[in-house]
Order: sequence, then structure tokens, then C-alpha cells
Amino acid sequence: MNLREEALKLHKANHGKLATKSKVKVATKEDLSLVYTPGVAEVCREIAANPSSVYDYTMKFNSVAVVTDGSAVLGLGNIGAEASLPVMEGKCIIFKELADIDAFPICIKTQDENEIISIVKNIAPAFGGINLEDISAPRCFTIEEQLLNIGIPVMHDDQHGSAIVVLAALINASRVVRKEIEDLKVVINGAGAAGMATAKLLTCLGIDKNICTSVRELVLCDSKGIIYDGRPDLNEFKKQMAKMTNKSKRQGNVQHAFEGADAFIGLSRANLLTANDLKVMNKNSIVFAMANPNPEISYDEAKKVAAVAGTGRSDFPNQINNSLAFPGLFRGTLDAKATKINNEMKIAAAHAIASCINPKKGEVLPYTLDKQVVPNVAEAVRKAAIESGIVRH
Repeated sequence: MNLREEALKLHKANHGKLATKSKVKVATKEDLSLVYTPGVAEVCREIAANPSSVYDYTMKFNSVAVVTDGSAVLGLGNIGAEASLPVMEGKCIIFKELADIDAFPICIKTQDENEIISIVKNIAPAFGGINLEDISAPRCFTIEEQLLNIGIPVMHDDQHGSAIVVLAALINASRVVRKEIEDLKVVINGAGAAGMATAKLLTCLGIDKNICTSVRELVLCDSKGIIYDGRPDLNEFKKQMAKMTNKSKRQGNVQHAFEGADAFIGLSRANLLTANDLKVMNKNSIVFAMANPNPEISYDEAKKVAAVAGTGRSDFPNQINNSLAFPGLFRGTLDAKATKINNEMKIAAAHAIASCINPKKGEVLPYTLDKQVVPNVAEAVRKAAIESGIVRH
């Protein structure tokens, strides 16, 4: 099969992948008078008198907007709003097929942070949640932060969906190599959206009596090497991470970070490493090389050294992909009537994903289409939202 030809053929034959579908029939004059004027005016009056009833009378209770500016699409880069639409359609299909959520692609023709924030705030009344997608770093951090308190859950999936699945994979890989996750020294290469969110999640693996537990040590690297407190070229977001990570004050390139490491998480660029680079890691190491479409080190090369290896690709074992997280995460969030997505919900999602299989070296994560994943994640997230007190009443 020629992948390009088949993909183009499918999309052209169907004029895309999405369509809207009516929940009710409009076959008679009476039907029309109920779904539209004059009957619909009564529903409008009810919502105007009781705004929270919009969840009872409209699509809002089960709808998510998938919002992008097309600035960081897959491995394609800044391709703009129109070219991002096929990806957003695909995301919406996954929402519907796996979690029965009605998702709508919103491709915005601006890359101005303030304009994007304003647009999302102003379309929020129609949706139950917002999935920010393929927005470049560091802009994505500011945009998400400014939208966290708009009354409905907002999440940048490139950050948090990826981090959740990495944590799930690390939980199970740790079991396979017989190490406690809290005892791991972890190296993350890539300080973009996914790398930063993963680093933050690994510094708060679980919450017990409001005290976060962390991996033993975490070293974060960017294209210029190890991030450390006092490095002169760091932006405000990397400065924050420098204070949270690299407690041993290491400096140098990514290879210098590997000595004594238990796990490597790659969220950067292709063909960065060789098996020789990994030989200074501890015995029974874990290597997750997730650069797309080609990883930092190939699966076969990583397996020469690592006890457990994984990539972002579906053609090798242990695919680490955020599609394991976001359908169930949003399903549970909507079911709980949560107003935001907090750390407790992300951690619950990671543990729920990890619990779907009995891990082994070639299988530390369930398959994306495994039918138990979404219900398990949704229920864990729903409970976490209720227990942490962030639901509508």
C-alpha cells in the first residue's frame, strides 16, 4: 500500500472525515416548530433564566472544541490553519469513536496569543471542554494558563496527554525492570510542550496528604544541552524548570546526562543517539524515544542496551501515543461535570492506563483501540475530579 496515495484517496472521496448528524427527525410541521421557531424560544427562555441548564438542553454537556492555530502540527511544523484541518478532523473522530464525545475542529487563522485567548473565551459557551492542539511552545504555555479559569476544562493535549501516557509507560516499565518509580533517575531530552509537561508530572507522581512525590532525580535537556539553574540563555519557562530539576547541578550536552540514569525520555529530534551513548546508563535501563516520525534512536538500536524500549510509532512494540489518554480523560471530565483538569486527574488517568495490561518487556502499554482503556480512564478521572472538589453543582 502506498500510504500517501491511499490517504489522499480516502480524504478526497469523502471530502474530509467529519459531518454533523441530527439527533431528532424533522419530518413534519410539528417537528419543525419544536426544533426551531417558535418552540425553541421556550428553551432559550429557560436557559436565560437558569444559565446552568444549558448543559441539560443543548449539546454543551458532551461537546469539545479542538482548537489549533496550525503552528506546530505533527512533525510538519508551522503549516497554518487550513493545512491543520485534516489532523483536527482525525482528532475529532477519535473523540467520537472511542469516547462518544462530539468534537468540533476549530482552526484559527491567527497566531497571536491574545487573539487566540480571546477567541477561545468567546466560543466557550457552546462547548463543555476545550482541547488545545498543535500550538507551538512557548506560546502554548501562556495560552493554556490564561484559559484555565473560564468555567470549563481546558487542556493542551500535546503537553498533558503526552505526559500522562509517558507516566503510564514508566509505571509499567518500572515494574518490568523491578525498580520503584520513585527511585528512578530520569533524563528528558526536549523542553518543548510535551517535554516540559512530562517533567512537571514526574516531579509530582502522586499526591498523598497534599505532598507530591517525585522521581529520585530528573534532568531536562534542550537543544543546547542540560538545563540548569543559572544557565544564561533560558526563557522564563525553562528558568522555572531549572529550579525544579537537576538537583545535582549537571552541565553539558545530553550525553553527559546519561551517566547513572535509569530512564531516557526523548521528545526532541530524530537520530540524536546511538547505543554507545546509552551504555553509561544503569543496568536494566528504560528508553522511550518518541520524536516523530523518526525517533532519537531506533527501537532496534535502543534494544541493544535497554531492557525496555518504546517509540511513538505504531510499527514497533510499546507505542507511546497521547491517543491512549485524551478520549478517556475528557470523557471522565465531562461525566464528572468538572470545571478544570487538575494534576490528580492526570495521575489517575496514567495509573488507569497502566492497569489495563500485565506489563512485559515488549508490552508496557495497551493498544490504543483496546476497549477497556477509555472506560477505565474515564471512571478513574471522574472519581479524581469529584474527590478533589472541582465539579459543578
